[in-house]
Amino acid sequence: GACTVIAWGAMVHVCEQAIKDSGVNCELIDLQTLVPWDRDTVVDSVKKTGRCVIVHEAPKTSGFGAEMSASIQERCFYHLEAPIQRVTGWDTPFPHTTEWDYLPTPSRIAEAIHRTQED
Repeated sequence: GACTVIAWGAMVHVCEQAIKDSGVNCELIDLQTLVPWDRDTVVDSVKKTGRCVIVHEAPKTSGFGAEMSASIQERCFYHLEAPIQRVTGWDTPFPHTTEWDYLPTPSRIAEAIHRTQED
């Protein structure tokens, strides 16, 4: 199956690598703005693929991905083939000395893409 991957900023390039590594046919949506965010493009893509991964650098709890996930769930419920996955920074203070261990990596994103493919 296919998957919609949504990201913005620096995470777009990380997602490009993750999609290549995953071997899954993905539509990558690079959000240019968050307020307002392009709901129509996202909803159209998720309805087509039936799967969704949201990637951002902020912590998972109370991150913008949670709001986006709720909005997608409300508009695409009957089209979803798998739970929406979020790949984010950890729910801890940002550790500047080890930021590459904190930020989403291609391998974490590829794992989330594969989770959307499970039956």
